[in-house]
Amino acid sequence: MDASVQDMTAALRTTNLTKRFGELAALSDVTLSLPRGWLDFGRGHRPAASPLSPRRSRQPRMIDPLVPHAPTAGQPLAGPVAAQLAELIDEGWAIFERFDADVRQKRFHPFIAADYDQVLRALLPLQATGRRFVEWGSATGVITIMASLLGFEAYGIELDPSLGRIARELAARFHSTAVFVDGSFIPTGYRWRPTNGDGRSGTIGDGPSAYPIIGHALDDFDVVYAYPWGGEEPMMLDLMRAYGRRGGLLLLQGDGGVRAYRDGRQVD
Repeated sequence: MDASVQDMTAALRTTNLTKRFGELAALSDVTLSLPRGWLDFGRGHRPAASPLSPRRSRQPRMIDPLVPHAPTAGQPLAGPVAAQLAELIDEGWAIFERFDADVRQKRFHPFIAADYDQVLRALLPLQATGRRFVEWGSATGVITIMASLLGFEAYGIELDPSLGRIARELAARFHSTAVFVDGSFIPTGYRWRPTNGDGRSGTIGDGPSAYPIIGHALDDFDVVYAYPWGGEEPMMLDLMRAYGRRGGLLLLQGDGGVRAYRDGRQVD
């Protein structure tokens, strides 16, 4: 591809993203129905701006070539897949930085980019043929696409349809088989009833359950990933206990990295 074609491609990509971010800015007032006290509910867990933007490098990311991965344990992650993942992570940060400037700096929106490198390291040892993955709140789709490139049958659920469109465009650019569905990751019939009586769902909005559209119930998934705001973790653990697969793995991103839970208990 010569330079003029590359410039044209980049310009078209920027135009499409600008349109999507404009849609997000217009929708952000109506997409969420936040309970009273949500500012206190989520305060102190996610920052108002990109949590890793000071670390963001314009240079291509290097994926550790010595990290073993299944199903060929002990073999390094290298070659085209490693290059794709490095490019995906950089592209994901570029999209979020634009989103942060165009949408989040003007009004509240719950999407914050996760630490993509940490999530990649958590997913690498979990690779196995036929494993099914779902992301709760997939936003721009980076992590769900990452899982698909690693060989998972990967699905992303996102309540905001404009973010879902960005995710589908990104998946197409990376020739990913990831499937993105607009809707809620809450199964029909689930109710959060904590012992303290505070049933607020934080930044988790209401919408039709996505599982009938996907064609798989929550207990069909081997690995579930989410990046909760502070205070939302107990609800996600309860949801996994009530509807998730026995022995299934729940990965929760937090300030201390990615924590793994199986059957309600944290595992190493």
